[in-house]
Amino acid sequence: MARLDISERQMSDVTILDLSGDITFGEGNLLLRAAIRELLAGGKNKIFLNFENVGYLDSSGVGELVSGFTAVSREDGKLKLLNLPPRIYQLLSITKLLTVFDVAESETEASGNYH
Repeated sequence: MARLDISERQMSDVTILDLSGDITFGEGNLLLRAAIRELLAGGKNKIFLNFENVGYLDSSGVGELVSGFTAVSREDGKLKLLNLPPRIYQLLSITKLLTVFDVAESETEASGNYH
């Protein structure tokens, strides 16, 4: 199991969180929750989660995505998922969450239809 690392960068008025590792019960989902809440507390409510280097997402990680989506929506913001690996895309498809989340294959695609 790979520890989750999160790095933050700005692209105009959007904050991108580059995720690397596993989003699983315990540390992984708590780190993601803290990162999203911290951005919202700082007034940043346009958030892209870059999954390019995420190896695994378990049910608690999925729950944290839903929780983050709800928190961002309450702040009139947008949460987008980028670069989903095939296994995670399939998991979100099976759970019908692809209909909830805004998913893009690249930052360019995501920012192009953002506003």
